[in-house]
Amino acid sequence: MTPAPLAARLSIPSGPLFFPVTAYGPDGSVDLDVYRAHVRRGVEAGAAAVFACCGTGEFHALTPEEFEACIEAAVEATDGRVPVVAGAGYGTALAVRYARLAAAAGADGLLAMPPYLVVAGQEGLLRHYREVAAATALPVIVYQRDNAVFTPASVVELARTDGIIGFKDGLGDLDLMQRIVSTVRTEVPGDFLYFNGLPTAEQTQLAYRGIGITLYSSAVFCFVPEIALAFHQALAAGDDTTAHRLLDGFYRPFVELRAQGRGYAVSLVKAGVRMRGLDVGEVRPPLHEPAEEHVKQLAQLIERGYALVEEDM
Repeated sequence: MTPAPLAARLSIPSGPLFFPVTAYGPDGSVDLDVYRAHVRRGVEAGAAAVFACCGTGEFHALTPEEFEACIEAAVEATDGRVPVVAGAGYGTALAVRYARLAAAAGADGLLAMPPYLVVAGQEGLLRHYREVAAATALPVIVYQRDNAVFTPASVVELARTDGIIGFKDGLGDLDLMQRIVSTVRTEVPGDFLYFNGLPTAEQTQLAYRGIGITLYSSAVFCFVPEIALAFHQALAAGDDTTAHRLLDGFYRPFVELRAQGRGYAVSLVKAGVRMRGLDVGEVRPPLHEPAEEHVKQLAQLIERGYALVEEDM
């Protein structure tokens, strides 16, 4: 079945896509008050959508009860100003359960993450995501990465599945993505969304824009929304000079710093949020906190990024 028009399923206005971190208190439990404040700040800073309890939000570390409470808190904090998209993952039965919890909590859509651990064939992957899509009335975005990699023909089948309205790429194979976009455009009429979902997606967004993918996740928005907005506005205006200045002076060094430790795509972002005055706590294991020297480098990099933004004002 051809997906319904996008406006009727999940309307995402122009702007950075915000993937908030999950806040924990001193005892390690979820701190919903701080989490609401974090989400609210992001919306007020100009986020186009809130992707709650996804990769940056440590979906893997949350119990179902914590997950549902966080989605409810995100919905409350956004107050209908922008859509809330919730993560859902693990094996099919649990992914369906998380999808239903998200729907009950008031989410506007789902980001369906790869199934846990197993490397499945295309037939099994399609069955998995079809069952997730059928579990609720929420529109679903399928996340390609790690052990969930699709052929163009399989993405055509996803696009034909009622409830699946988009495809987020965390693999980074531009040849594959160009073939996927071209094949779906040829075979499936109507709207289908594509997202650049690589860590620090700004670093590769100029390339993704070249194949027609304009939506991208922004973990950087969590702690330096002004820099993320400046980059997004430069892309939208075709101001590649400003985009290159921010890439050279902030994003590339940040990616190089992020590469200094496993799990830094989450823990370094969380350190940045704390640095900006909101105590969201530390990451939960098996992730670990960044080294003190790397946190110092992050502070210097944030200062440099803001100086670059001020140059363009």
